[in-house]
Amino acid sequence: MDHGTSYSIGDLARRTGLSVRTIRFYSDAGVLPPTFRSSANHRRYDLTAVARLDLIRTLRELGVDLASIHRVLTDEISVSQAATAHAEALDVQIRVLRLRRAVLRAVAKRDSSPEEMELMHRIVQLSEAERHRLIHDFVDSTFGGVDANPELVELLRSAVPHLPDEPTADQVESWIELAELVQDTDFRAGVRRMAEYQAAERADGDRTGLHHELTNHVRDRVAAAIAGGIRPASTQAGPVTSELVARYADTFGATDSAEYRAKLVTRLTIANDPRVERYWQLIAIINGSAPMTPLAPVFRWFTEALRHHPEP
Repeated sequence: MDHGTSYSIGDLARRTGLSVRTIRFYSDAGVLPPTFRSSANHRRYDLTAVARLDLIRTLRELGVDLASIHRVLTDEISVSQAATAHAEALDVQIRVLRLRRAVLRAVAKRDSSPEEMELMHRIVQLSEAERHRLIHDFVDSTFGGVDANPELVELLRSAVPHLPDEPTADQVESWIELAELVQDTDFRAGVRRMAEYQAAERADGDRTGLHHELTNHVRDRVAAAIAGGIRPASTQAGPVTSELVARYADTFGATDSAEYRAKLVTRLTIANDPRVERYWQLIAIINGSAPMTPLAPVFRWFTEALRHHPEP
């Protein structure tokens, strides 16, 4: 039988620059079957096989696996379909590599131990669904089973971390810190006390919401007092304290009194856990949101002022 022009594996190697070993591997793997065998049982290839080998080499250089190449060559899938599937796989690999790079930068910045580095890597590898589940578990364990402020609970559930595909070292560090924080038993206990206090307030008839306007007013008024050098224990702090207590009393339908001021001290002490503020700061860093204005110093000043000015 006349097979026309044919080539040995050595010929293909010289034409393509691939090694004989590589071409033999492709042949044995079934992606480059010989066109025929010579009388001496040597593998021979025609021009179609040469073109086939060029396609195999191109796809392999792009990282496409042999199984997908075989499906392309047997017309099970098109080159376009194989390229799409491989591009999607590369996207996943790129995201993983970016996360690893960010972890390594965080490790270098923190001078982490091998054990801490392993923990950091495990935490960062969590999927977005797993990250959200971690937050929801935290909310369930702290606010579950009590009639706390529903607007706050909804805010906590909706403000979940969205670690970007290419996070900065700060975002990785913040996510690691947040994951550790929401699993800290002491922090959970503190937030639980806050939830129980809110539930007791609601049982007494409090149905107010998140009090953004009140918080902003206290922040601005106390910030001005601090900027003016007014200390909580000073006589100048008395009028500021009375103004703020009046705003609280108006918001919650109460009357300024020694008893109410003592109640406010309890409320502020429970609510002003610096770790809660840190929780929101970490969420903002991870999500790339605008940084929060620190409120802990503001409410610390107000709490101290109430203690030094317990009477209206």
